[in-house]
Amino acid sequence: MASFIIEGGHPLSGTISPQGAKNEALQVICASLLTSEKVTIHNIPNIRDVNNLIQLLRDIGVKVEKTADAYTFQADELNLSYLESDEFVQKCAALRGSVLMIGPLLARMGKAVITKPGGDKIGRRRLDTHFLGFQKLGAKFNHVPRRDVYEITAKRLKGTDMLLDEASVTGTANIVMAAVFAKGTTTIYNAACEPYLQQLCHLLNKMGAHISGIASNLLTIVGVNELHGAEHKVLPDMIEVGSFIGMAAMCGDGIRIKDVSVNNLGIIPDAFRRLGVKIKVEGDDLIIPRQRHYEVQSFIDGTIMTLADAPWPGLTPDLLSVLIVVATQARGSVLFHQKMFESRLFFVDKLIDMGAQIILCDPHRAVVVGHDRKVCLRGGRMSSPDIRAGIALLIAAMSANGSSRIENIEQIDRGYENIETRLNALGAKIIRSEK
Repeated sequence: MASFIIEGGHPLSGTISPQGAKNEALQVICASLLTSEKVTIHNIPNIRDVNNLIQLLRDIGVKVEKTADAYTFQADELNLSYLESDEFVQKCAALRGSVLMIGPLLARMGKAVITKPGGDKIGRRRLDTHFLGFQKLGAKFNHVPRRDVYEITAKRLKGTDMLLDEASVTGTANIVMAAVFAKGTTTIYNAACEPYLQQLCHLLNKMGAHISGIASNLLTIVGVNELHGAEHKVLPDMIEVGSFIGMAAMCGDGIRIKDVSVNNLGIIPDAFRRLGVKIKVEGDDLIIPRQRHYEVQSFIDGTIMTLADAPWPGLTPDLLSVLIVVATQARGSVLFHQKMFESRLFFVDKLIDMGAQIILCDPHRAVVVGHDRKVCLRGGRMSSPDIRAGIALLIAAMSANGSSRIENIEQIDRGYENIETRLNALGAKIIRSEK
């Protein structure tokens, strides 16, 4: 199991560019299953979760070609028998992104087999929204307890009106990909509308789908008989952009984050500004100057600042971990309310061990009392429980006095490409150890 050994206290400066968006890449890669023609996708990040999904597509017969700046996928000879194998089930169990294969396979092949997918240990992440959507389109599913898999079948899906029980991003993506081949018209109300879902819809339209209402929470899909090939470019990863803002605030000496697609960041920059972090927008770049001090804002009525996650265009839950770390050195106090996952705040005990002043109220709420840089965090030994907590702990370790060791960094590798090399180029001191 690999670890990071971090020597804290080194200021970061220079320029860094975000990778392609992980969550978008998982969606658009699976969309290639909807056609027998070639789909070319640019700016795919070289990270563990994406690479595992690409290998899974290879395993079921998708032809994958890699060039210097793109991947080409062609699903013209799928090996559907592999979907019945225990090997396929085991690989799906280790990769949450595998759930996004259900919609395309069901729509095009009339059958999909999927196990409960793995991923981060951040609490219950149910699949009911996916299955309820497929059922409303006319699919039937059966749980096979012996193999713990779901068999989903449909001769031809039929368009319908549906109201999703939650604005699930992967649920919406899956249902949209299934509905493009449904007979008639499908409307999806309470649909997720984040930029990566918009990107998926734009790609599907380029492939010949008829989707309207993009960027709203009401999508209308008119079914077609087939889709063709297309070319697509993945947006920059907004979560990585937010992570870099956090690093720059905690231990930066002037950092430029290039080509961030400012218009697709939503309220992420403003969330950091509420903690007092100064951010300058220059073209499509963000410039974060050295933050000698940053003071938490209060609400107009003078009450304590509260930051809570919410479906887009609300604050993404994937950045609360980073914001919590940044708040440990702010002037003032902040209440963080993690509404969407019940186990994601448990990592704060590691920050408390490093000297942070945090009160964990319950699994969903934590109060951070900032040190105002009067007391530095101290290095320690810790383990990464999930992708986002892992990067938050890395930020904390880079800002801390002394050395730290973060184990289980395979979790960080799932979402961040070659992160230690990129941060060392800015002045960090991070060593990857395989011991």
